[in-house]
Amino acid sequence: MQATLSPSVQAASPRERILMTAHDLFYREGIRATGIDRVIAKSGVAKVTFYRHFPSKNDLIYEFMEYRHLQWMAWFTDALARHGGGPDALCPALAEWFADADFRGCAFINSVAELGGTLPAVVAISQRHKQDMAAAIAGLLPPSRHNKQDALDLALAVDGAITRAQTEETPQSALASLKRIQKSLLASR
Repeated sequence: MQATLSPSVQAASPRERILMTAHDLFYREGIRATGIDRVIAKSGVAKVTFYRHFPSKNDLIYEFMEYRHLQWMAWFTDALARHGGGPDALCPALAEWFADADFRGCAFINSVAELGGTLPAVVAISQRHKQDMAAAIAGLLPPSRHNKQDALDLALAVDGAITRAQTEETPQSALASLKRIQKSLLASR
């Protein structure tokens, strides 16, 4: 079983292996579609080890979302900085993510769609994620008394671009639309 794990996952603690395995499966295949037994088998831990770290699937879901939030925000802020750190960094950063072979849309939008009606904490974590994303976007914008609202508007457009990129053959039209929205919004200042 361990031989199927990547070297970085094999070197991790049992808790980290469970969390990284759940992250990959939940994001790639969906939370409801991924059973605990599959996470246990893929992570190479014993069932008792799993339940020692995560007493329920809900506990694992919340940890997955927190982990995903930290990982994605670290990547996002780094990508924005690598692409110049200004308003023009947004589309190239997202293009980088959309081009990733593992791209499956926004884990938070997907999780709310799957579980938002049954697990209110999923909605709360997702709202915090979207607020942090908007704050990162606000950091790209030139100073203005409208920065907070402009960032929220752009974050909404980003969510639309993510969804569109997830459903279309290529992300190019989603990125082009986002760029037009961004240009129009910033020109209206």
